Amino acid sequence: MPQGSGHVLALCGGIGGAKLALGLSRAVAPDQLTILVNTGDDFVHLGLAISPDIDTVLYTLSGLADPVRGWGVRDETWNFMAALGGLGGETWFQLGDRDLATHVERTRRLAAGESLAAVTEGFRRAWGIGPRVLPMSDDPVRTRVETAAGWLDFQDYFVRRRCEPAVTGLDFAGAEAADPSDAALTLLASPELRAVVICPSNPYLSIDPLLAMPGLRRALAACPAPVVVVSPIVGGAAVKGPTAKMMGELGIEVSVASVARHYEGLIDALVVDAADRDQHVPPGLDVVVTQTVMRTLEDRVNLAKAVLAAADRIGGSRRRSE
Repeated sequence: MPQGSGHVLALCGGIGGAKLALGLSRAVAPDQLTILVNTGDDFVHLGLAISPDIDTVLYTLSGLADPVRGWGVRDETWNFMAALGGLGGETWFQLGDRDLATHVERTRRLAAGESLAAVTEGFRRAWGIGPRVLPMSDDPVRTRVETAAGWLDFQDYFVRRRCEPAVTGLDFAGAEAADPSDAALTLLASPELRAVVICPSNPYLSIDPLLAMPGLRRALAACPAPVVVVSPIVGGAAVKGPTAKMMGELGIEVSVASVARHYEGLIDALVVDAADRDQHVPPGLDVVVTQTVMRTLEDRVNLAKAVLAAADRIGGSRRRSE
């Protein structure tokens, strides 16, 4: 396969992952990018099927995303939440009026027998999104967080309790039995695959649910294309979210070296920020130093190009082993 050609598969969580997914969508042809999204955060709330990471990716790629919050829809209104609160209903998980339509329609289609992948594809087409967006599985996988307050469902920990309880462990219920996306498995085995990009999402909450599915982990380890991960840690801190807090609570050093060790045996290259250029990582990894903090669209595109350039340099000369 000629250098710089072929399909790109991105493994992605929510806000941070969606930023790089947008950059990748501007760096390669739309039909040459597939984004495989974490569904461990999915849950049913107020009777509605909610897929937070899928929605963040779809909203970001369609231009609908709120640029300030990073989640939800721009120019949102909150009449539904105000009315719900007036009735004494649960308001801890914010559902804007426009965002609500997404969850209502997803719930209706799932109840009618459509798969999550089919529903997501319908939304992608409706919003004119070029790259393919896939849920990691049509089977339910649910992230649970062990804390000093006991086991919590992910959204209870992340939103209702604002990540405050100390984390002592994680579980991905259903992952062992879940079948990964068939389309993703086909891509991972394809000689036309140019690169796998693990976006700068939380390794433990956003990427591990994907890797907890044995079929996907095996396929990633065996795939012929280079695998490149972008560190979500910059200068000993997380760019966004509870990654650093969680690592500290689990007794893991908050560093790019820890990120590299977390993915050891699965990746060929690690992309780090200039602030971490002197960090030591496990031998055998290509380390690429560039700006990884994405404040603008240009930052996202430039990071995407740096990631793909690293993959192209590695090409078929993979050094990792299972």
